[in-house]
Amino acid sequence: MRFVFAIVAFVLAAVMIVLGIAQRTVFLEPAFTSLSATVPDDARYVVVDSKALTAHDGSQTVTVSGSGPIFVAYGRSADVQAWVGDARFAAVTLKKGADTLSARVEKAADAGATSAPEATPAVGLPTNPAGSDLWLEEFTGKGSLTTTINVPEDISMIVASDGTAPAPTKISVSWPTNNATPWAGPLIVGGALLALIGLVLYLWALLHLRRSRGPRRNLPRGPRMPKLPRAPRPKMIKASEITGQRRSIARSLGAVVPVVLVSGLVLTGCSPDFWPAPAPSSSSVSATPTPDATLTPDAAADVPPPAVTVPQLEQIVRHISQVATEADANLDVDAIATRFTGPALEQRLANYAIRAKIADFAAAISIPDSEFELTLPQQSAGWPRTVMTVVKVKTDPSVAPTALVLTQDSARANYLVDYAVQLEPGAPVPEVAPATIGAPIIKPDIKLLVLPPDQIAAAYSDILSNGEASSFYSLFEADGDSFRAQIAQDQQAKKSGLPTTASIEFGAAPGPGPAIALGTIDSGGIVAINVNETETVKPVDAGATVSPSGASAALSGVTATAKGIQSTYGDQLLFHVPAAGSNEKIVLLGFAQGLISSAELP
Repeated sequence: MRFVFAIVAFVLAAVMIVLGIAQRTVFLEPAFTSLSATVPDDARYVVVDSKALTAHDGSQTVTVSGSGPIFVAYGRSADVQAWVGDARFAAVTLKKGADTLSARVEKAADAGATSAPEATPAVGLPTNPAGSDLWLEEFTGKGSLTTTINVPEDISMIVASDGTAPAPTKISVSWPTNNATPWAGPLIVGGALLALIGLVLYLWALLHLRRSRGPRRNLPRGPRMPKLPRAPRPKMIKASEITGQRRSIARSLGAVVPVVLVSGLVLTGCSPDFWPAPAPSSSSVSATPTPDATLTPDAAADVPPPAVTVPQLEQIVRHISQVATEADANLDVDAIATRFTGPALEQRLANYAIRAKIADFAAAISIPDSEFELTLPQQSAGWPRTVMTVVKVKTDPSVAPTALVLTQDSARANYLVDYAVQLEPGAPVPEVAPATIGAPIIKPDIKLLVLPPDQIAAAYSDILSNGEASSFYSLFEADGDSFRAQIAQDQQAKKSGLPTTASIEFGAAPGPGPAIALGTIDSGGIVAINVNETETVKPVDAGATVSPSGASAALSGVTATAKGIQSTYGDQLLFHVPAAGSNEKIVLLGFAQGLISSAELP
């Protein structure tokens, strides 16, 4: 019976091991669920909507095939539709109850995109979607492109070639499936253990059989037999001859050991998919990862989403920093105009003109991209959009942080820097809403602040011109305002260094830059404004002349004039303006100043 039990154990072990291995091979379910679509070849853009991307749970592996360059990006569905506008595009979606993706060519208006704030892009804007600030992430390839993303609902994907040639025609989306085989591990391990038990039983049976063949003693006596002739005495059995039985046992052992070894080798490849998993506790369950950050606020449904996410803004500022660094080094006026506008552009263009003639003239403030201290996007689903951010150089704490005010005029336009200022040392930056919620834009003429945003430039200009005699002096905090102290010191130095044959006059007035304001948690606002200061030097004696020097001479091109020279300095200023009725004062947060023009008086 021992041999029977051993054979049964070996058979059961083999069955269990074979079944365990078969679950991970011939019976294994596919690791992915895939859907595909063939896109008509007469569309320049393909939009894979949220329903197609989130048809199944888990991350999405997107494969795009075409005959040329391939561009793939994803962003908020409304932003993707707004970028496409009224252009002809192929919509890839998953219809309810369908088991395959469908693709058809249509226009944004046909797809319900008329509700988007901007359905028709302005004429002359780029047709290539690559590099747009709307995308959360983008990918490029040629011929074929495969990428894995993990996006939630309300995220769509745009596919194109170069915006001119037809878009790629084959698109497939796949999702990982749970093909775990929780009984494969127990079957293989159980089979290996059963094989070991069978081996023990087999050896036990062999030993028992050997012992049962030994000499028997005290046998009962039978009838007396007649004596037989004496047989020759048998030879003594040598010890070496006894080992024959042992070698047979070793051979039997060698036949069974490979079974155990195979089981052990199989187990070395086991993963968690081979074993039953305990039910997840409520504390370990997590939501599907979102792309980079939360895209919509947790407030009421009618609150517009923030214009950008933090990772999206980091990417935008990184591009701006690269452009500014290269343009500043090469004095490239065309390149800097692709990322700057308004007072920030005006100041940099003048700086380039001066540095072209004065090599050691100081460059405009750099745009760091290393660490973000504050991100305040506007709550907006439409355009134009505004974002404020404060960036500092992580490797050099001595460099003052830089505050940027960015605006995006349309869906196909990139964010441009309107204002770039360095913060005052120890400036009390007000508390603002989280970047995942954003802040409302404050209209320029709103009366809910100590001063409406569009009146702050005029009020501060009056203070620069009249000092404490200004009627607005009490509304602005003087302590910590190093800009006013710097202006007063410069004006005094210029007056004392002027020859008696000339006179100098100073003035200040609101500049052409817009007043841009975003709300803060204290019901106040962060306001960026533009002020232009003028410096007019005239000869006072007949026949006398004025000879500008330095930056003024570089911009004006005048070596001497009997009429006089007027130089204009552009000031970019950032303020915190308290709410109306507050006892707090308007505080200067940061500034940037630079000579923007110098010309002979008419």
